[in-house]
Amino acid sequence: MAGASVSFLMFGAVVILLSNLVWRLAWRQAVLLVASLVFLWLCAAGESLLPLIAFVGLGYAGLRLKERGWVRTATPLVVATILIFVWLKKYAFLPSPLFLRSPYTTLGLSYILFRVIHLLEDANSSVLPGKVGLVSYLVYTLNFTSLVAGPIQRYQGFDKSQRESRRPSVVRAGSAVERIITGFFKANVMAPAFSILKTDATNQVMTAAHGETLVLAGAVVIASYPFFLYCNFSGYIDIVIGMARLIGISLPENFDRPFSADSFIGFWSRWHITLSTWLKTYVYNPLLMSLMRRYPADSLAPVWCVMAFFVTFFLVGAWHGQTPAFLFFGVLQGLGVSMNKLYEIVLVARLGRKRVRVLTSNGLYIAICRGLTFTWFAFTLVWFWSDWSRIARLAAAMGMPGTMAALVLILTAATFGLALWEAARTTLLKIEWRNQAILRSRYTRTAWCTVLSLITVLIELILQQPAPEIVYKAF
Repeated sequence: MAGASVSFLMFGAVVILLSNLVWRLAWRQAVLLVASLVFLWLCAAGESLLPLIAFVGLGYAGLRLKERGWVRTATPLVVATILIFVWLKKYAFLPSPLFLRSPYTTLGLSYILFRVIHLLEDANSSVLPGKVGLVSYLVYTLNFTSLVAGPIQRYQGFDKSQRESRRPSVVRAGSAVERIITGFFKANVMAPAFSILKTDATNQVMTAAHGETLVLAGAVVIASYPFFLYCNFSGYIDIVIGMARLIGISLPENFDRPFSADSFIGFWSRWHITLSTWLKTYVYNPLLMSLMRRYPADSLAPVWCVMAFFVTFFLVGAWHGQTPAFLFFGVLQGLGVSMNKLYEIVLVARLGRKRVRVLTSNGLYIAICRGLTFTWFAFTLVWFWSDWSRIARLAAAMGMPGTMAALVLILTAATFGLALWEAARTTLLKIEWRNQAILRSRYTRTAWCTVLSLITVLIELILQQPAPEIVYKAF
């Protein structure tokens, strides 16, 4: 069952209907648990579920050990959980004879890992809202709306949203349906369009392209993938957030107009927000506090801050995949945020906070920073969607001058293009009718969703292609 398919929407509709038959917590939990197990079984497509079930079971066993005080600290439990995860995901640095031979599914394993570690750490800190029962644990870790690609939600928020939720009103239900329609359009219409654009440009680079055509094609290859990934990933997130609202669960937002960010640190506060928030809580903050306690000199604080940023975002790449290309992707993410932080520190030291505020409020400066942020992210994603051999072929076809020219072209286009987009968006949102922004009115949004629905249906009928897989389903 593809994540953004009609079959997934139909599955969700059945779960929504059953959940709303009886608005009681026990009933909704039972429906959600059964639905999640059925969803997992359907997505496994015949592969064994036993390793994943064992991983979930061991996580609950570790949680019970910590809750009952049979272990003093959660650290050994967390380390064991990570080691089992690395083994099941078959990371490349482990010898292959250690792996299980028979095929098994790892669907959602990365997101289950985050939930299990969070429960263990928060049980260790005694900040959970109470004892976590088996049903609550399974519903939380296997919740089908956030199993495949997140968002990553803390247990406290999940439990609270279930206990305090009310049957959706007409307005809330309409907002949820609007979210689902928008997400379906992004994942099934916009994402495939950017994918086709990237594929055609790649073929140009690898065949007959030369000169200006080669540079333009290379720029399209690099710059189109961030838009594809955004539409594919955020589109799916829109769908599941809308579904979850209709069954009484408030999932956290995972995107906040990331291409509007004017720094790489700011970008990661807008892109895959729940991942960066989780890493900040459970990696960055503890690591920084540990370094500052061990080496408390004030002069070293900026160094530890930069180092903690690098380690945290290197783990982003390590989490995404098992190959050396993903590890290098992590290195590039770490370099991006740590160099961004170092730049901020040096800028404040040289100019002072007042002059920095003036500089960073300058429109041209913001536009250039936004362009640099997009260009760097697009460049790092080459190691996200490709491998070293393919990257080598692309680099050989482009040559160093062609590659640099393509990156300069991306930087120029992103600087001016994103600035124009921001200006246009701001202007359009200011247009009012009877003291209400026209683009935010219920009538405009209804008309817009109707248009999106018609376009999506027509394209689905004309192309008759299977729904695209969600990229983050692989992690």
